[in-house]
Amino acid sequence: MSRKHLLDYPAYVLVRILIAIVQALPIAMGRGVARWLAWLVGNVLGLRADVVEENLAIAFPELSAGQRRRLARRMWEHLFLLAVEVTHISRKIHDTNWRQFVRLRDVAPLVRLLLSGRPVIIVTGHFGNFELGGYALGVLGFPTFTVARNLDNPYLDRFLARFRGATGQYLIPKNGGYDQILAVLSRGGTLAFLADQHAGEKGCWVEFFSRPASAHKAIALLALEHEAPVAVCYARRLEQPMRFEMVTSALADPRQAPELATVRDLTQWYTHKLEEAIRKAPEQYWWVHRRWKEPHKKHREVKKAA
Repeated sequence: MSRKHLLDYPAYVLVRILIAIVQALPIAMGRGVARWLAWLVGNVLGLRADVVEENLAIAFPELSAGQRRRLARRMWEHLFLLAVEVTHISRKIHDTNWRQFVRLRDVAPLVRLLLSGRPVIIVTGHFGNFELGGYALGVLGFPTFTVARNLDNPYLDRFLARFRGATGQYLIPKNGGYDQILAVLSRGGTLAFLADQHAGEKGCWVEFFSRPASAHKAIALLALEHEAPVAVCYARRLEQPMRFEMVTSALADPRQAPELATVRDLTQWYTHKLEEAIRKAPEQYWWVHRRWKEPHKKHREVKKAA
């Protein structure tokens, strides 16, 4: 057994201890801890500061350096508060009291599709509390299958699967799960994707905040091949912790949208809708990951010619 694998179980135990400590804290205290950690990580340690600054400069070139630093600090607070909320969600939100925590907006068309027997693809991003979105759908009686990469730590991976599976969120491995994906679609199930991850040079290149970004082709391919409506959804935190707005911001039905009949057009459509949502609350987006990596080949050629 490798040295890394020997550390997996102690790491899992440490995470479980931290979760137990956070669950013992009132949410208001958790928010205070999140603010302190945001100051420590963002201002003192400068964790991923270059990446965050680069991303924010691309997305919001009109902001001053000081405004971007303040936005970065609010993002860190959001990330730590999200972690606090996730530890409390399963204990606080259930099928009899969810209205105290979640407000629904523009979800009626999505509900009709979920009840129609047709396969549905839900697209979201690293925005708001995306873990709450899947959990709440399960509480409302709509199980989803999320396509995601397995965690490297098998103990943490199983723990996360149990948390999500408690209300009907089922994980399909990103690698090797194609047959499961087809089975879900064939029986009219619901797939959920985090659709804002870099897909490499061979991905589908679209505009995201006016800059070329590589997106995975699979979402649009599955939607077009199986005539599965695509819903762009998100769960945005409101004025205080554990208060959310679940929104269906846009729907596209391949049977009724000939203008979105290609992989690139459909991918660009939902990418643009995600951008619209992020612009409403940019502090609730994960600016810590590199959405823009190597530029598209054609983009490089145009830039070089200029």
